[in-house]
Amino acid sequence: MIERIDRADDPRAGDYAHVADPGWLRDRGLFVAEGRLVVQRLLAAGRFRIRSLFVTPAALAALVPGDDLHVLVAEQPVLNAITGFNFHRGCLALAERPPDAALESVASATRLLALEGVANPDNVGGLFRVAAAFGVDGILLDPASGDPLYRKAIRTSMAAALTVPFVRLADWPAGLRSLKRAGFTVVALTPHSEARPLAEFAGGCRAARLVVLVGAEGAGLSDAAMGVADARVKIPIAAHVDSLNVTVAAGIALSHLR
Repeated sequence: MIERIDRADDPRAGDYAHVADPGWLRDRGLFVAEGRLVVQRLLAAGRFRIRSLFVTPAALAALVPGDDLHVLVAEQPVLNAITGFNFHRGCLALAERPPDAALESVASATRLLALEGVANPDNVGGLFRVAAAFGVDGILLDPASGDPLYRKAIRTSMAAALTVPFVRLADWPAGLRSLKRAGFTVVALTPHSEARPLAEFAGGCRAARLVVLVGAEGAGLSDAAMGVADARVKIPIAAHVDSLNVTVAAGIALSHLR
């Protein structure tokens, strides 16, 4: 169903006045996808129930959504007035959050990426993107890591946050110990001088199932998380540089451990 919106006070588009408020969205079990590429991938994924689309006429012509979708169409100035932002290429979708996944949902995985304290949505999205690029089966998040379904994280991930499964572990790092008991080897990335060089570790690694553990820039991994790790691995870099961006480091590590 396609409906035309010509006024900013049209109640049919009322939910879109809250798309920049993550608390409002979470309370209602919703998330926002922004931009034509991301919305196209949301439609293609088929994993989420889509509440509605809000698009400009040009975006509607590019998307060609199915007849079963509720689509609101407005000119860009009207869309901007309702949302309060000049959203990318005039294309938004509201979708329903799935139930929280259990650790058992990644039981058959062979490669997992675990995030501790990674709150920045750009880094969260970037980590999902590199995880998708290097064939990671799923992502684990500690309670302090950011929301993969936050609008900016989805956009930065190039919609990988909509396709790579993820599990938030409320009991951290005990959840990692559960994976170890299931046969996973936990590899912690750290710039510590005594850690083993990545290429050396990767060359001798025979583990069939790996969890690659990364922490926030600056703080790094907690002592508790490091204590769970089976191996501590570093990426050798120039002495005058203290560390790499977490997304860059994860991409290098996942490439070596693929």
